[in-house]
Amino acid sequence: PELTYAWIFNEYPTFVHQDNRRFVSQETGNLYIAKVEASDVGNYTCVVTNTMTNSRVLGPPTPLILRNDGVMGEYEPKIEVQFPETVPSAKGTTVKLECFALGK
Repeated sequence: PELTYAWIFNEYPTFVHQDNRRFVSQETGNLYIAKVEASDVGNYTCVVTNTMTNSRVLGPPTPLILRNDGVMGEYEPKIEVQFPETVPSAKGTTVKLECFALGK
């Protein structure tokens, strides 16, 4: 793949490591966290790398806050990226890819 996805946890160089609770989709860029724990609270920043040019773009930090009242809010929390499979662009032009966080 020309694009790869990673997530920074709080500050660089601390990246989210995939394990039995955390998964980063290399198709969508989505970050999935199962059974959120207090240690997961912090800011998450999406990093998209173009492997052809070896260039990186960082999205804005997205805070994850642990609620103790059991209320999910209006939407189920989800950090989502919806990039097309290919992004054609002319040499020397700027391409902007954004990550979005949904939910409370």
